[in-house]
Amino acid sequence: MQSIFAMNGSETPEPVKAEVKGTIPAWLQGTLLRNGPGLFSVGDSAYNHWFDGMSLIHSFTFNNGEVYYRSKFLKSETYKRNIKANRIIVSEFGTMIYPDPCKNIFSRAFTHLCNTIPDFTDNNLINIIRYGQDYYASSEVNYMNQIDPVTLDTVARVNYRNHIALNLATAHPHYDDEGNTYNMGTAIMGFGRPKYVIFKVPANASDRERKKPVLQKVEQVCSIPFRSTLFPSYFHSFGMTENYIIFVEQPFKLDILKLATAYFRGVNWGSCLKFDEDDTTLFHLINRKTGKAVSTRYYGDALVVFHHINAYEDQGHVVFDLICYKDTNLYEMFYIENMRQDTSQFIESNKNFSPPLCKRFVLPVNIDKDAPKETNLVTLKDTTARVVVQTDGSVYCQPDTLFEGLELPGINYKFNGKKYRFFYGSRVEWSPHPNKIAKFDIVTRKHVEWQADNCYPSEPVFVASPGAVEEDDGVILSSVISPDPTISPFMLVLNAKTMEEVARASLNVSVHMDLHGLFIPASV
Repeated sequence: MQSIFAMNGSETPEPVKAEVKGTIPAWLQGTLLRNGPGLFSVGDSAYNHWFDGMSLIHSFTFNNGEVYYRSKFLKSETYKRNIKANRIIVSEFGTMIYPDPCKNIFSRAFTHLCNTIPDFTDNNLINIIRYGQDYYASSEVNYMNQIDPVTLDTVARVNYRNHIALNLATAHPHYDDEGNTYNMGTAIMGFGRPKYVIFKVPANASDRERKKPVLQKVEQVCSIPFRSTLFPSYFHSFGMTENYIIFVEQPFKLDILKLATAYFRGVNWGSCLKFDEDDTTLFHLINRKTGKAVSTRYYGDALVVFHHINAYEDQGHVVFDLICYKDTNLYEMFYIENMRQDTSQFIESNKNFSPPLCKRFVLPVNIDKDAPKETNLVTLKDTTARVVVQTDGSVYCQPDTLFEGLELPGINYKFNGKKYRFFYGSRVEWSPHPNKIAKFDIVTRKHVEWQADNCYPSEPVFVASPGAVEEDDGVILSSVISPDPTISPFMLVLNAKTMEEVARASLNVSVHMDLHGLFIPASV
């Protein structure tokens, strides 16, 4: 099974019409853009890790009950250099590349010198994000690549560092009701004191004549100093409510000195991330309007988090839901050597895998300095999450576990930052059973699933019905692949209320497993 994920994908540069079974709602008009690794070897060279593969962009366009698919490799500088050389010459997170031994000594010396401070790849394989009215393939580095959402052509490379002091930035921003985009990054080297930076790109940032970069209007909301100067916390996403930004400073850390010397020590950049299980997690609340942090320092047990589900405010509390792990084995599982094992071997070698846990944290915003010690300060009745002031004065948070075995969470985005009831995701069960899509009801603590034999769905994306009032009034979209050659790849459309299949649009072309994406509604 795992072998299908690490095969080289291929482009479908012109639109291909899918064969639709069932009925796609007439109101579903727009394009689902998807991004993920799709090219794992060039010439005789190959990547070590699935997250290193070169970006393959997909689009599924819904138009009057029909579906059209196309895909193109992101024509990043990394892609162009690798293809021109017919070998991988740009290092990625899990694959460190060294000079061709056929180069002369001066060329090799220059290459070594350039790697003292890494200039990261622009292979933006994680997500599609919007700034202003422009769309970008993004990952977690200082580069992103603008794409044309219709043709999937690569338009231009953009460097965050030309506009704001950042070395790294997430591929999971937030969008408010006005269309502004909020994101977060890390300033490690060359920008004064190391810090985390939260920034905003206004909805009107796009230049109509496309002559000025969208980031010219970027605004810094605030910055947060590192807890430990040489060990910044890794983060893949963050939370946002109407009034607050939530940042989880987890003890999954990047060792700056190891990063700077990784090339010379013969190790990849991924090895510079370490989880300190004996450390604590620090939860930051930052006021979106003032840029100032809430004075209370909230602590919790060590955890690893990649994805936030949602966050909201309720009766003086900030509530936020995370997908948590007890260790970092998830990253190790995606080394390609590991993934190419057959299913039984894969399960056996990963039996100690830490399953993802959906956990709810609740932070009382205003804690009185005279609050009683060792007494739960959470007053909400719909959660067992706890917050206590310990005898040493520290504020300790214990979560409420909602669900086990779900990743790649999605919600009705109209409820982002607001109190909500449902989330969707991919069921993560490392067993011979087929993968599934699940809908979880936070109120009843029950879930319902969709599954089909030998089918592996991608991250579920919720699209609301026009004028919908109920939170789950809409459809779920997911791209599905199979190792069974008799099952064509297809776009799955589910009724988001019942999780029953409404339609599937099958394709007679290759479709590769992806990571994340964005639905762009058709212009009215």
